[in-house]
Amino acid sequence: MNIREIIVVEGKDDTTAIKRAVNADTIETNGSAISEETLRRIEHAYEKRGVIVFTDPDYPGRRIRAIIEERIPGVKHAFLAKEKTIAKNGKGLGIEHAKDEDIREALKNVYTPTVNTSIEPEITMEDLLIARLIGHPSAKNRRMRLGELLNIGMTNGKQLHKRLTMFQITVEQFGKAVSQLDQEEQNG
Repeated sequence: MNIREIIVVEGKDDTTAIKRAVNADTIETNGSAISEETLRRIEHAYEKRGVIVFTDPDYPGRRIRAIIEERIPGVKHAFLAKEKTIAKNGKGLGIEHAKDEDIREALKNVYTPTVNTSIEPEITMEDLLIARLIGHPSAKNRRMRLGELLNIGMTNGKQLHKRLTMFQITVEQFGKAVSQLDQEEQNG
């Protein structure tokens, strides 16, 4: 699998995992204290070939994602569920621990956010409330699973609403994922 865009990862081990799974170039942020020089390299890469941000599903990974998104709106995003990034020994979490097929799958499901902020959200906060994704004891777990089903990563309630709009998730896609969530809970 060849990837045209340059993939932004956190470190050397992530680069190794990406190159093992696909044919791609990477830029490493070397942690969440992302430097001005690194941001300029990412901007340049975005202009020349496009960029896919593929960071760990943890706080530093989300922070890097947010910094890049703010600086370069329109970068693409790939997400992996937390449980697919846990080290074999259970100590540590990151893209570097993911299986090759999970990395390939995440890269197939890349999202490009809309830069146009005047888009009316199709899915409202009320929809999130009705779907028990906010304001409910199981909301956090439901959001985590929904993020996996829609390939948009783990979020809090506000971030979920923003990502659903940003990635133009349709009411139909949302409804299908929520139905699957409900089905899994009934069978669980």
